[in-house]
Amino acid sequence: MKTAFLFPGQGAQVMGMGADVESAFPTAAALFERANDVVGFDLRRVCFEGPADRLNSTTMSQPAIFTTSAALLEALRASPVGQGIRPAVTAGLSLGEYTALYAAGTIAFEDALKLVKRRGEAMQAAADATEGTMVSLLGLDEDKVRQLCDEARGDELLEPANFNCPGQIVISGSLGACERAERLAEKYGAIKAIRLEVAGAFHTSMMTPAAQALRQALVQTRISQSPAVRTIANITGEYYQGPESVVEGLTRQLTGAILWQKCMERLLADGVEQFYEIGPGRVLTGLMKRINRKAKVTNISDVSSLKAVIG
Repeated sequence: MKTAFLFPGQGAQVMGMGADVESAFPTAAALFERANDVVGFDLRRVCFEGPADRLNSTTMSQPAIFTTSAALLEALRASPVGQGIRPAVTAGLSLGEYTALYAAGTIAFEDALKLVKRRGEAMQAAADATEGTMVSLLGLDEDKVRQLCDEARGDELLEPANFNCPGQIVISGSLGACERAERLAEKYGAIKAIRLEVAGAFHTSMMTPAAQALRQALVQTRISQSPAVRTIANITGEYYQGPESVVEGLTRQLTGAILWQKCMERLLADGVEQFYEIGPGRVLTGLMKRINRKAKVTNISDVSSLKAVIG
């Protein structure tokens, strides 16, 4: 059976995440130790104890989600049953793409975590220099979302940023344009317009300084020429082909739209039958149910769901 491992992105964080797997699995505990050494502070304590406002910040949530997801992955791999679950492909939503590349053997854990930490810092700095936000639109197709953006944009920035699943598209841009879009959403038939708790207009040109800083870090990172497992790129819905495409994809990801629905439809078309969402929360499990109700998705977000898989 062709299997894919999926990894969540920013927004999946929850206080206490990883604490149960860290205490139950020595491999997970060791990974949190390694993470603390890389970031230079007690990341484990922030994951387990918060405070929430610190965990939810862009600079903290990204390394925290990456490390918790990786710890769950290592706990799965440490079990005899888990060793038999081998993915043919990995994928991750935005930040989750770094976990996917780590899981595929494309980037080493320490290198990936350094990149994630740099990414969070660069995105926060770019957000601090601008006034932007994001709005999730429920119940609209792509054409209607683009029409809404055209009307709400004015002379500011506003564009689709995340194509998550049928009926859920996130738009991103300047604060004023997003506020106008919220007011106009009902006119275009949206069920709901939800302002996201984010620091800025992610996945737009407002993140250009962050993308430039990230590229500098990426070109200095060791990226495998021939990883054991393929990874699909958010930005194209195509598989990465070597280190240069990884650098390009992860850089463009900050200023371009995330094509999650397209990525999942590609994996289904390529014969993936079993998906495992590995990391905090159940966001990707929910999205997959909207993309293809018949798709088989197993969620591994804590010790109880992990033990349901490995016995």
